[in-house]
Order: sequence, then structure tokens, then C-alpha cells
Amino acid sequence: MLKQTDATRTRAVAVGTGATRQQFPRWIEHLPPCNAACPAGENIQAWLDLAQTGKFREAWEMLVGDNPLPAVHGRVCYHPCETSCNRVELDAAVSIHAVERFLGDLAAAKGWPYPAAAEPSGKRVLVVGAGPSGLSAGYHLARLGHAVEIREAGPLPGGMMHFGIPAYRLPRADLLREIGRIEAIGVKIVTSHKVEDVLAEKTAGGFDAVFLAIGAGVGKHVDIPARDAVRVLDAVSLLHNVSSGEAPRLGRRVVVYGGGNTAMDAARTVKRLGADEALIVYRSDRTHMPAHAFETDEAIEEGIKIKWLTTVKEIIGPDLTVETMELDTDGRPQPTGRFETLTADAIVLALGQETDSGFLRQVSGVEFASNGAVKVGPDMMTGHRGIFAGGDMVPGEQSVTVSVGHGKRAARHIDAWLQGVVYERPAKHPPITFGMLDLPIFLEAARSTEPQRPLAARATFEEVVQGLSEQEARFEAGRCLSCGNCFECDNCFAACPEQAIRRLGRGRGYRVELDLCTGCGICFEQCPCHAIEMQPESGPESAPPGPDGEPLAPHRFRLRE
Repeated sequence: MLKQTDATRTRAVAVGTGATRQQFPRWIEHLPPCNAACPAGENIQAWLDLAQTGKFREAWEMLVGDNPLPAVHGRVCYHPCETSCNRVELDAAVSIHAVERFLGDLAAAKGWPYPAAAEPSGKRVLVVGAGPSGLSAGYHLARLGHAVEIREAGPLPGGMMHFGIPAYRLPRADLLREIGRIEAIGVKIVTSHKVEDVLAEKTAGGFDAVFLAIGAGVGKHVDIPARDAVRVLDAVSLLHNVSSGEAPRLGRRVVVYGGGNTAMDAARTVKRLGADEALIVYRSDRTHMPAHAFETDEAIEEGIKIKWLTTVKEIIGPDLTVETMELDTDGRPQPTGRFETLTADAIVLALGQETDSGFLRQVSGVEFASNGAVKVGPDMMTGHRGIFAGGDMVPGEQSVTVSVGHGKRAARHIDAWLQGVVYERPAKHPPITFGMLDLPIFLEAARSTEPQRPLAARATFEEVVQGLSEQEARFEAGRCLSCGNCFECDNCFAACPEQAIRRLGRGRGYRVELDLCTGCGICFEQCPCHAIEMQPESGPESAPPGPDGEPLAPHRFRLRE
């Protein structure tokens, strides 16, 4: 018989004859791959668990603890969480973005307010730019108790979400509702206010810190010889003008030059403006195209044509001279010397965006990358004390989700700096992989598909993708495999040959009765989600955590920063 001492509960001791136990099970809070992949740092697995039980408000509150714009993200995020989802190895990834959108839309319909903010800190923070990064930073700083004022150069908040993403992907009413909720917790947004002297405004407003969050609203240009050219405009300006109600006349045939997501949006937009043909010209092939696959698929579905491995060399009047490219052994496009002529009524350049950061040249200590981006340290601070930056204006990937993540991270560093301390991000843990799971109890379950507006009805800017129903959202959330975290399936309880595992009640997990456990490891082998690891008897962490009555399987998940 194995017996545990009352004093330490640290080690099983052999009584009489027989083997001494060498290990015992411990429930570990591992990092799910979806959480690890989310640029906004959402605790995805946790809110999916709440949603699948119908606890929608609790799920939404868990979600907005990290991201204040779930209805927006559920529509426009490129959802890398789904690319990383282990379920893709079983049948198809969980449609995380669709459940997120459902929660965001439900919160708007129900009028749920954000959770209450902390007590006022007496500190004031100026945020420059009301795009995704500025809104996120303002929200999190306000939740931490700081007074926040966002100053935006444009006539409306939202930045590129408002003026760069077409309404058929992001209806403006949904965007403005979520922004209104941010204002409701006390964030002051001042529009039509262009900040040109940061230090002067910081001093005049009595601000203790500044967060710069100016989006990439300037379209990049390329030197293409042009003579008597037809109308040539950049995609950023086109999308901005359309969102402002100032749609230009482009003619019947429009060429869009570029291969990113903005090129897809521009091409689908010109079709809605009445063009008979929208042709995308891109210098490489689809494999190397920067646009996300689903955006390319949607464009092609709407009749957008794509001319791969082609680059524009010259524009004379309505004629474009283009050259055919071919890929070398490294996958890079190379000229072939083969040319042809295309005819267009207008040309849209979609070659990327950059930030106009010139107004910061006068601020001492601020350093810039070669493309004009602002350099920041690990704490998101520029070279000038008290001035932080994030989003599209710092080096790195440009997207709504990355920008929202920057805003949250900057808020935590700013909060710490205002208190005279340093914010330490929690240590990263390797995410659970599919091979670490044991899935005999899981059956294939088809992914829920979001309905879409019929092709014949897509001549306007009405939203194309529709949301899930409550039943569909619960089902989809229930497809989560709970990778790395206990969801109380009772496999360990049923499999233990010594009845050494005791239930503690729903939401409280299990504990091991060490006077019964032999360390056989069957519970570990039967855990479907790799939430159990076998702990060696010796060592500084050999004792199960917590006093009697506390769970060894804490029922919830590790948050990724």
C-alpha cells in the first residue's frame, strides 16, 4: 500500500513490499495554438468554452478584456488563429472569427456595456490617431484608470477601418457602434484635429504620456514612365474617396496594379462602381501573392480577372505596355523581354501603404527606419521618453489585428511607465501541437459556413458575408478541442484503475488522492487534450499545489500576451 504523509503530502512511501511510486499526474495550463497565433492576444480558447455553453455575455466580456472590437475583427481579421488551429488536422479549423463576430453583434444588439474601469489614476495620456491601434490603446488605458484623449486628423474615427476597408466587408454602422462603446467608458475622441507638434500639444494639454498611432494612409508609388496617361490613382485614395461618398468615374475597363489585400478591395470596389471589367495585374504567381487566399477567392468569385506574372513598364494614353515575368529557382519574378499591350480607361496603383511620419522629425531622440517607420523598443517607447508608438507606423506587419495588439501592449507599458515600474510580459510557452493530442472520443464535425449574399446581389456595398445564428455559433464553439487545457471530460476519472482521481465539481476540475495513486500514467495517456503531465516524485515541484480541497486541474486557460 502507498501512504502519503500528513505533514508534507510530497511523496509516496512504500509500506511493506512492492514498488515505490516514481511519478504522479499534474494538470497543467498549456498554451493553445489559437491563443499563441492571435496578434491581438485574445484568450480564444477561454471565450470559446463559455460560448459553447451559451454563456455569451461572459464570453464577450472575456473577449473584450483583450480586444474592444470583436464585431470588427469577426469581419476583417485574417484569422491566423484558424490557420494554427489543431482541428484542421482532423477535419477543418474552428471558425473562430465567425463566433467572435456573433458575440460582437450580440453585444451590440443587447447593449452590453464594457466592464467597469479601474479607479481614476490622475494621469492623462494623449493618443494620436483614432485607428485600430489608437482606439485599442485608448480603451485599455481607460480600463486601467487613466484619462485618455484621442486626436484624429480625419472627420470620423476609425482610421483605415473607416476609409480603407470597403463597406461590403465592414458596415460603417457596426464599426461606429463599437467605437461609441469605447467613448462610453470615458475615452474622449476629437476629430478633425491634426497633430503637427507633438511636444507642444503634450505640454499644452497636461498629458503625462503620448501614444502615436497614425495609420498607413499614404499609398506607395512606383516610377512608371507615363505620357498623356489615362486617369491614374492610388488604391488608398480610391477607397478613401468611395467611403467619403466621393466615388470617381473610372470608365468601363480598369486595371489594378498590385497583389495585396488592398488590390483585391480596389478591384471589387471598381466593379461596384460600374466597371464592366476589373483586371488585376501582378508580377508574381498566386503562391507568392501577399493577398490572403480567402480575399483572392472572393474577388475571383465576383468576376475579377487576374493576370499573373505580369508587370507594368509604361503607360501611353490608354495603353499599358506590360512585360511577362517568370520565376527563378528561388521563386522571384524575373523579366523575360516579352511584351504586350493592355488597354484601360483608368489605372489603380495598389502597391502598399506607408505612414506620413515627417511631423516627428523635429522630436529629439525619435529614430526612423528606411521606409519612414518609427523605431521603438520592446516597451513600445520611441527614443524620446514618454512618447510611445505602435500600429502601422512601426516596422512590421500592417493589419487591423496587429494594430489592436500593439495598442493593448503599449497601454500596459505606458501604465507601468506612469507608475515608475517596468511591465514584464509573461513568459511564452510552446503551444500544444496536434501530435500531442489523443482524440479517440472526437468525431468529425463539419465546420459551420457563414451565408453570403448571392452574386447577383453584390452590385452594391451591402455586406457580403452574413453571421451565424445562435445555434450555429454554439455548435462551432463546441468544435474546439481545448488543446492543452482540461475541459472535464472525465476520461482520467474513468480510466484510473485505482480510483485515485476525485471530481471536485463542475468548473473546479479534479485532484489526485496520492495515497491511492500508483503513478501508472493511464490518466496521462487517456487525456484527449494533453492537459496532464506526469510529475517526478523528487524535485522542488513534486508536491501538488494548494491545500486540501483545491483543484489540481484549475479550470481555465493561460492568457497569451
